[in-house]
Amino acid sequence: MIVTSNTRNLIARALEEDLGTGDITTSSVVPANTVVSGKFIAKQQGVVCGLDLVREVFRQLDPEVELRPFIADGDQVEKGTTIATLSGRAQAILSGERVALNFLQHLSGISTYTATLVSSLKGTTLKILDTRKTTPGLRVLEKYAVKTGGGNNHRMNLSDGIMIKDNHIKAAGGIRMAVQAARKNAPPTLKIEVETETLQQVEEALIAGADIIMLDNMDFDTMKKAVELVNGNALTEASGNMDQKDLAMVAATGVDMVSVGALTHSVKAMDISLKFE
Repeated sequence: MIVTSNTRNLIARALEEDLGTGDITTSSVVPANTVVSGKFIAKQQGVVCGLDLVREVFRQLDPEVELRPFIADGDQVEKGTTIATLSGRAQAILSGERVALNFLQHLSGISTYTATLVSSLKGTTLKILDTRKTTPGLRVLEKYAVKTGGGNNHRMNLSDGIMIKDNHIKAAGGIRMAVQAARKNAPPTLKIEVETETLQQVEEALIAGADIIMLDNMDFDTMKKAVELVNGNALTEASGNMDQKDLAMVAATGVDMVSVGALTHSVKAMDISLKFE
């Protein structure tokens, strides 16, 4: 990934949070001129993501620390694989170890889970999407991890598209009113998506001219009927507490896309460690 000024600031805040007034343990017991080398080792199978962030963590602490990756973001690794080696002053490496691992483990966990879901859909046309259910402040990184795992990004933020959800519908006075207002007031280049919970709402969204119809928390039979009702006149997106066990059934309904909040809001970190040689 490209490390931007925003990413650098995020890493700086993470280091500030972790270091406080300084790494007392390291400065007390490790001489300033001590040089070490170590390895980042995968302790489970997974898809690695976040190596450039690791490099930036140590660059901010000591530009002379050298990271040498043996793989790239998006590569699948087996348990025991050496992901990268690290060498330089021990104080900088020890002080940055936890922040570097937090980024690497978290993003690799997202990529790993995403890749698992994508792999389970081989032979289908169903696309996996993420959501805005991301860790505050980490959205760009987490959505990068989803793409690294083979998934697709939904809206990055509220300005990226028009998604008319249940509370919008109530506030606007109905689906037709909401879509009409969006056509009138929003940029014409943006597609309009409408969240629906019943077949009646699906029909209303179709008549109103929605570009994408979200089928929210529908059972599989209703979802299939909704897809048949839409009949290719709009894209369809399944949503609502989706996980791996649901995906084959969702794909069988003919839905075009499925959004999975669990990709980012409750994923388990990948087990990776840093061991000195």
